[in-house]
Amino acid sequence: MGRWCALWLVLTLLDALKGQIPNTKPVAGSVLQSFKEDQFQGEWFVIGLAGSTHRRSDKFLLNSFTATFERNENSRLQVSYAMTRGHRCITWSYVLIPAAQPGRFSVDGASGANPEEVQVYDTDYNVFALMLFRRQSGGQSILRVNLLCRMWIIQTRVLDKFVCLVRALGLSDNNIVFPDLAESHKAPHCDRDMGGILGLPLVLGTQCCISGEPCGPQSTASWLVP
Repeated sequence: MGRWCALWLVLTLLDALKGQIPNTKPVAGSVLQSFKEDQFQGEWFVIGLAGSTHRRSDKFLLNSFTATFERNENSRLQVSYAMTRGHRCITWSYVLIPAAQPGRFSVDGASGANPEEVQVYDTDYNVFALMLFRRQSGGQSILRVNLLCRMWIIQTRVLDKFVCLVRALGLSDNNIVFPDLAESHKAPHCDRDMGGILGLPLVLGTQCCISGEPCGPQSTASWLVP
């Protein structure tokens, strides 16, 4: 089964989640008690996006891309993104300034009186990470959630966590975007094959608690591979 079919099935099943995941209050804080920066460093694949300014139709504007975290010469955590667009490799980066709470940062050099806040909301360091971005614009709060994985695979429990966090922030299915992998033959570094297998789970019956964590019966899943 091709990657288009896998992504289409995931989006179709997200439609089926409507009404099963209640609207909840915005998430107050991270589930992390500590943040191990050295273990978080390295390359991550951006598997899913969600945000108050994102729409499902945005998938046609997004190709697969990576996020690489590493300490710079000033011992600050720098994140570098790379995305393929046709035969071009588009890159951008910024430096994160740590805040008092574990896993929280602000963007160095961000313009305006209200710089973007970045939070590693949840991670196990080896498989997935959920990153939450907040900023104020025109009196409105702009939210974004990035689902990062070490491989091009989404485990059922990870997709559950992503959907539940999105719902807990008051966002809808239409705010969830999966990057378009249909024409991605190279890694965002533009110098090697992506490798790995894209496995996208079918999620059924996800139930979320007020905290934004999955609860209740476990989701059932079958794995799709190209």
